[in-house]
Amino acid sequence: MKALSKLVLLLLLVIAPALGTFADARAAESCHKINAKGVGQQVSDTETTATILGGGLLHGTTYGDFSGSIPDYSNYPPIIAFSEGTITFTTNRGTLTVTVAGTMEFTLTGQMIFIGEGAVTDAAGKLAGATGNLHFDAVEDMTTGSFVETVTGNICVRGHDHRQLRRDGDREHLHRHGALTLAK
Repeated sequence: MKALSKLVLLLLLVIAPALGTFADARAAESCHKINAKGVGQQVSDTETTATILGGGLLHGTTYGDFSGSIPDYSNYPPIIAFSEGTITFTTNRGTLTVTVAGTMEFTLTGQMIFIGEGAVTDAAGKLAGATGNLHFDAVEDMTTGSFVETVTGNICVRGHDHRQLRRDGDREHLHRHGALTLAK
């Protein structure tokens, strides 16, 4: 019986670390479906800012920087123009930049409809190493510069256990509301 106990203990000592390795491999990448809404403002001919709601990992704000300028659409609608640039998401977890290409359609009713998509090209903080693609559908009121958008796609985060990202988000939420004091 002692021999059997020692064999079981030896097996546990060998198997337990191996199981931990498999758990670490699963935690090495977590993928998230994105289906978010945004409300924003065009702040110059080539720049936008927006607040992203319901975006999970991407819940936060964006800054868009696009090449070219908006053509004078007032005399010749509808016009379809090509646009490309970057959209940087800033969240409580870090930043994520997507290089976007798409079309802008300027309508007779004074709206601009943007449809674009792109891949993650940079990420920092707890989003470092992220990969994925996002699709953007936006409608802008050209008289006020305000727009609404839908952001969909998939983002995969490497090197972080999604449970740890959630715990860190909860910890930050508690801290902001005075229920937790973080050591400096």
